[in-house]
Amino acid sequence: MSVDQHPKGRPIHQGSHKGKGIAVLTSGGDSQGMNAATRAVVRVGIYLGCKVYFIKEGYQGLVDGGDNIVEASWSSVSGIIHKGGTVIGSARCKDFTTRPGRISGAQNLVDRGITNLVVIGGDGSLTGANIFRQEWPGILDELLAQKKITEEQRGKYGHLNICGMVGSIDNDFCGTDMTIGTDSALHRIIDCVDAIVSTAYSHQRTFILEVMGRHCGYLALVGALASEADYVFIPEWPPEIGWPTKLCSKLTQEREAGQRLNIIIVAEGAIDRNGDPISAEKIKQVVVDNLHQDTRITVLGHVQRGGSPSAFDRVLGCRMGAEAVMALMEATVESPAYVVSLDGNQAIRLPLMACVEKTKAVAKAMEEKQWDLAVQLRGRSFARNLDTFKMLTRLKPPKSAYDAEGKATKQRMLNKGGFTLAIMHAGAPCCGMNAAVRSFVRNCIYRGDTVLGVHDGVDGLIEGNLEEIKWSDVTGWVAQGGAFLGTKRTLPTSDNMPLIAAQLKKFQVKALLIIGGFEAYQTVLMFAENRDKFKAFAIPLICIPATISNNVPGTDFSLGCDTALNEITEICDRIRQSAQGTKRRTFIVETMGGYCGYLATMAGLAGGADAAYIFEESSTIEQLVTDVKHLSSKMATGGISRGLVLRNESANENYNTDFIQRLYSEEGKEYFTTRVNVLGHMQQGGSPTPFDRNMGTKMAAKAVEWLVDKLMNDKSFETPQSAVMLGIVRRQYKFTPLQELKLYTDFKHRIPCDQWWLKIRPLLRILAKHESTYEEEGVAIDAEEATESIT
Repeated sequence: MSVDQHPKGRPIHQGSHKGKGIAVLTSGGDSQGMNAATRAVVRVGIYLGCKVYFIKEGYQGLVDGGDNIVEASWSSVSGIIHKGGTVIGSARCKDFTTRPGRISGAQNLVDRGITNLVVIGGDGSLTGANIFRQEWPGILDELLAQKKITEEQRGKYGHLNICGMVGSIDNDFCGTDMTIGTDSALHRIIDCVDAIVSTAYSHQRTFILEVMGRHCGYLALVGALASEADYVFIPEWPPEIGWPTKLCSKLTQEREAGQRLNIIIVAEGAIDRNGDPISAEKIKQVVVDNLHQDTRITVLGHVQRGGSPSAFDRVLGCRMGAEAVMALMEATVESPAYVVSLDGNQAIRLPLMACVEKTKAVAKAMEEKQWDLAVQLRGRSFARNLDTFKMLTRLKPPKSAYDAEGKATKQRMLNKGGFTLAIMHAGAPCCGMNAAVRSFVRNCIYRGDTVLGVHDGVDGLIEGNLEEIKWSDVTGWVAQGGAFLGTKRTLPTSDNMPLIAAQLKKFQVKALLIIGGFEAYQTVLMFAENRDKFKAFAIPLICIPATISNNVPGTDFSLGCDTALNEITEICDRIRQSAQGTKRRTFIVETMGGYCGYLATMAGLAGGADAAYIFEESSTIEQLVTDVKHLSSKMATGGISRGLVLRNESANENYNTDFIQRLYSEEGKEYFTTRVNVLGHMQQGGSPTPFDRNMGTKMAAKAVEWLVDKLMNDKSFETPQSAVMLGIVRRQYKFTPLQELKLYTDFKHRIPCDQWWLKIRPLLRILAKHESTYEEEGVAIDAEEATESIT
């Protein structure tokens, strides 16, 4: 049974597992987001009625016991979600690799009634946990024989349940799309590259950046893709023999084309085809000796592990932490040890050891120099990233548009050497748009097509403001926010529709991509619905959703919403910090989003908010007053000194931000003061996050594939299937006909009728100590399905 076919998650109620003991530990290398996961384990465990314990200093604390194993309270994890690293400590532990060490750890758990263990770490830490679980019955028999535990304890605590979460910045664990900490590490890398670019440009330098990744090139590869690096060295795909010559040739061509700088990213574990290391120093020597370029090395080192976690890692930690607790509560003696994983946008539970074995298979493939297999085992996403990087970094496109299977000849026969495709924006600007345009342009040119850029949206299309975009025109676009092509909120009308059709016919546009928000969706839909009147619209039409509001149907995520979410989260961190050392204070923060509460909800989860008010869930005055009293009680008794309340700008026309501020000020005046912050257009600014850069790049590549496939294989473009929304839905990219999406759209409020993130809202309230009912989202997959999912 596939993930999409699984039944709706079972509801989890407060106090439903009273008396059970749970412990959480972090082991191995630290990563940003571990604290969010720890916080979620503690608070969801307490919510379910469990006794929750910290195990400090990883497995060493488990072996040593004593003060290293302490009971956690709700307030003991307050104020940690924004912190990097792990507040409960992590350490390498040789003692736990021995039988006596594990016996000591077992006794410490039994003494405290703990039979459920959450382990946050890498594959080594999780493998150790599984060995511990398998030996548990025998260890308890030994302890009983030594009279260190009683018969009653042996019977009561006879089985140990294990659930893992992968905390690793390297993203080197097979079975999950993203490990906790990877996104934050990418943020650190991209911040450094963006800063280095300006100085490299000034002095026409070549910079070589070494990033972490001893056995996995994910950080280097995605970092290169998101920063427009010219070359990347990773362990899974070593460069071809003779790489120094190819590298120098590429750098020379780029300088001759007018480029003032070059960026090369190398993973610390990079090797050549013979398995010999390729170091940053070695690359520098090649560049200096052959090209005499001013070349510098920057080793990022532990900078990548530090800093505050990104919004993605905070939300990921919260979701995985909650799922881990629920997995333990449902575990039986027959259940395998699970690891909570992210598959697309779906939390799933995979058999831990199936994932570990697949991870080890990657290392074996590299050891045997089976490079294609190593890339394949890393997963489809890794392979797609590698293929996209190779294509985008070609300086000069090949003369033939396609491979040797005859497609190039067929295309030329159809259209004299290539199609003419147009690209434009519609709606408000957002981060990620420029990355998508660059990818679309270069993918098309690589295939032998011509790309026309429409400036200023629908207005530019009406005026015929179309201009050919060439390969070098989009250099440096990925890191830039906004929309270089220009965009407006203007929609087509019955009056200007003939003018638009005339321009498409004049420029012989064979296919059209529109990148934007709800306006882009409406524009493509209107073009499709007017095909019977204007033949110029009978072309393949595709929309890539790009809006900070994330309110477009047909996709779980829109371009720009991750950047906006990070901006809000960072601002909320600063706002809270501004009250450090002062008397108790609550901040009311208004976010954008129109009628869509995505930003308010997810920023609330990432920022540890006490409440988030949105249009989709109306609040009564009684509920608002209850929230104020709840926050007041936490201030009075829970050791909390700062509160955070988020409100979507259109949550309620009567209970506006000013009303919320006055209500909290009046009802909570004995416990805290209140301040308001309206974030405004700060949410639309900033540099695109790695997520938005990568998503824009890959979605545009997908759009090109779809458009050209339609042009090559379809004869008519008047059906609903030739006008689609390209979205990310659960586990995959999905092309959905817009006329089908129309049935599931609330046009009055400009939101989809069904929004996936609403199911996460109860988790926000539980983590804020409210009473709520949360439905598990994790799907347990057996070993056979796990193999399919991992590959």
